[in-house]
Amino acid sequence: MLNSVNQYAWDTNEEYLFKAMVAFSMRKVPNREKTDISHVLLCNVTQRVSFWFVVTDPMKNHTLPADEIQSAIRMNRNRINNAFSLNDQTLEFLKIPSTLAPPTDPSVPIWIIIFGVVFCIVIVAITLLVLSGIRQRRRKNKGPSEVDDTEDKCENTITIENGIPCDPLDTKGWHINDTFMTEDERLTPL
Repeated sequence: MLNSVNQYAWDTNEEYLFKAMVAFSMRKVPNREKTDISHVLLCNVTQRVSFWFVVTDPMKNHTLPADEIQSAIRMNRNRINNAFSLNDQTLEFLKIPSTLAPPTDPSVPIWIIIFGVVFCIVIVAITLLVLSGIRQRRRKNKGPSEVDDTEDKCENTITIENGIPCDPLDTKGWHINDTFMTEDERLTPL
């Protein structure tokens, strides 16, 4: 069934053109090359250009299956629309879905979008690495200063054993006895 939404001047010439376009579409289907204009029958034509049509088989004189006609029209829908200077919104074939519009090209190429996303991820990753490095450096700088303070405190405490002042060797509590040290060893740093 065919509906034309907008008012359209429909006469016998338009009818002939429609039959010719349907016959043309049917000839594109395998084993239907002998379909002629006389095999396309229009029924219940109204003033608003609404009608249904059938296509008969030239060999057996019976109507062709609707699926076969629908697939033939679907393949040539664009040509039929162009023949009548109409589109899918103004020329409607019931039970035949509209043709899909050709895919539009995006205003921005896809590779630029992908590049932008990857670039942003890299920038965020570098920023996070730099910030985590700065944070670790600050923690590291704070940590040893506290240890240095405890070492300074240990160095400042001088223990006296047997009346001789002794400096601690390290934080384990070992002591150096200055009595057994030579003058060269006193000046040699540890």
